[in-house]
Amino acid sequence: MSMHGPISEDDLHSWVDGRLDAARRAEVEAWLAEDPARVERAEAWRKSNELLHAAYDAVLDEPVPARLRAIVEQQRRRPGAVRAAAVAAWVTVGALIGTGLGYRLGQSSPAAADELAALPRQAAVAHAVYSPEIKHPVEVGADQEQHLVTWLTKRLGAPVRIPDLASHGFALLGGRLLPATDGPSAQFMYEDDAGRRLTLYLSVRDGDTSTTAFRYAQENDVGVFYWVDGRFAYALSGQFGRDALLPLANTVYHQISP
Repeated sequence: MSMHGPISEDDLHSWVDGRLDAARRAEVEAWLAEDPARVERAEAWRKSNELLHAAYDAVLDEPVPARLRAIVEQQRRRPGAVRAAAVAAWVTVGALIGTGLGYRLGQSSPAAADELAALPRQAAVAHAVYSPEIKHPVEVGADQEQHLVTWLTKRLGAPVRIPDLASHGFALLGGRLLPATDGPSAQFMYEDDAGRRLTLYLSVRDGDTSTTAFRYAQENDVGVFYWVDGRFAYALSGQFGRDALLPLANTVYHQISP
């Protein structure tokens, strides 16, 4: 009998991450051993961790780009001028992209810009890892949508919404929890009748929550529209061009932030 209560999903994620004490780890491993399906699920999470670490760990050792160091140095010397330049830069981005999407625009700090720069690659890698999956494209299926929302809201610590893209011909397949460098993130996956898949990646930011910025990136053959709104950073990814992805991003934004 467990001395710490029933085994929860938090326990399983902590076991995968190696964050349990010896006693609780033994209880979790005994519980897993009772059912091969439990082991398969936990090992799938472990594999996800390994794939994402393989994709991102090298980035942690990369030097800070010279352009970002220059921005920090300029801000130290002339904070008012740099702040004005940052606002002007985001207004330009908003004019180019926001006119098509009807998005709000806010100020972006150098730290927020640095964080935002990593978002499209994270989303594109997650898309490339999971979108080809046949048997396990998602962790929780669309038939358990309310459970998926409740679970991810609890794990991310902020209210999660799942956009409906049926008007564009994309049905929700489900979603999954993903590891990120600064905490958990999530991914929702959609599929159309032709089998094309689209993923929405989201993570929670603990820093400046007033910034909303919008950009488009191309990561190999994956197009990514990404933005920050309040506590959430979003990235919509798919093997589509900018013009095809634009109306989908528009729908996602307006459903999540009506």
